[in-house]
Amino acid sequence: MEYTILGRTGLKVSVMGIGAGGPSRVGQRYGRTEAESVTIIREALDAGVNFIDTAEGYGTEGILGQAIKGFDRSHLVVSTKKSVRAGTTAQDVVQSLEASLGRLGTNHVDIYHLHGILPEQYEGLATEIIPALQSLRDQGKVRYLGITEQFNGDPQHAMLCRALQDDVWDVMMVGFNLLNQSARDRVFPQAQEQDIGTLIMFAVRLALSRPERLIEVVRELVRNGQVDGEDVDEANPLGFLIHEDGAVSVPDAAYRFCRDEPGTHVILSGTGNADHLRANLASFARPPLPRQDVQRVQHIFRRVDSISGQ
Repeated sequence: MEYTILGRTGLKVSVMGIGAGGPSRVGQRYGRTEAESVTIIREALDAGVNFIDTAEGYGTEGILGQAIKGFDRSHLVVSTKKSVRAGTTAQDVVQSLEASLGRLGTNHVDIYHLHGILPEQYEGLATEIIPALQSLRDQGKVRYLGITEQFNGDPQHAMLCRALQDDVWDVMMVGFNLLNQSARDRVFPQAQEQDIGTLIMFAVRLALSRPERLIEVVRELVRNGQVDGEDVDEANPLGFLIHEDGAVSVPDAAYRFCRDEPGTHVILSGTGNADHLRANLASFARPPLPRQDVQRVQHIFRRVDSISGQ
């Protein structure tokens, strides 16, 4: 497993992180038992993954709590999140964190995020919610503060562009993938300048895991003018990535593309299946994609900022 330093946090983190949300929620959405989900997480930890991400809204904090029992807590980086809605108070944040700590079976979380914040919500955080997070950090219950965007509703990163104006956030969760690379220009340069850690979500979602969905998405991008039709084979848009010296599959290419993008730290991978987990681990162990393949992907999708890859 490859490791890196998560920006100004100084935390040593695996470049592959386990995400306990997404479509699978460690298999819980597909009928896995809690014991089966715990086994999957522990296999990832045994393979060297030390970054695990969840949220109060995912319903998987308790599963992660079971999975990390017996592991050296000082070697794990645990990330969870608080959803914020109209009327959320500082006391709500404090109570939510205490409940999360109980489910996780730990006395602190390494990164505590505000979860899925939309652009119109951001300004309302400053008066009460951000000071509450800072107080929790001062108490040692939270080590670093994070914020995550709602990529489906904000594929142009408007909220994160606003959040970057404040010297508050140690970590940001960013939507970035082969299809929507707009964070390269809009988020990563400023995050690097401020030494903010980045967690990448949506590296692989429906369009990069289901061929029929990919075809549908690319055809729509061609119709709306964000992709030039002459640049892409609409019947097999990313087939050129799969060859002897390249990727073994589109998801393999997608993970490696994100991993090697300057400005990214942890690439989140969600799974509820042991074979899928092992395939993802194998992707992160492979070398960079051929430069000509990367350049071609960058060229094809250079104007895309309207989709999340879902």
